[in-house]
Amino acid sequence: MKLLLLSLLLWLAVPFGPRAQSPVPFGVWADDTGDTHIEIYRCGERLCGRVVWLREPLDANTGRPKLDQRNPNADKRTQPLHNLVVLQDLRYNPDSERWEDGQIYDPASGRTYSCYMRLSKDRLEVKGFIGFSLIGRSHYWARVR
Repeated sequence: MKLLLLSLLLWLAVPFGPRAQSPVPFGVWADDTGDTHIEIYRCGERLCGRVVWLREPLDANTGRPKLDQRNPNADKRTQPLHNLVVLQDLRYNPDSERWEDGQIYDPASGRTYSCYMRLSKDRLEVKGFIGFSLIGRSHYWARVR
């Protein structure tokens, strides 16, 4: 009887145990070009990410820090790319085992996309899309620290 009860408890615990904890991608990640590092951190109950390193932080023409020149909001075009928040509002969904319902901002185009992230060991899939996630582009980031 004890063996039956123990087996039942183990059977119930296995499907639900790993789902109770969300894999959190805190830390610094190199984008797939290696030109930018993004720090992922908690912002409230969600995750956000900001640029913390650029291979070429200075504008070649001015010698000054690169700015968010393509931002659709003209008031934000003078903010530096360093420390720019590029990921926002990602929440963990245990059913899909990914961080989703967030947004990713692309300073190269000035566009903001819907976004989800999926963590596997030291690799982070970051997918930006418009509308449906089936239509979009995945990038694979590597953990820096």
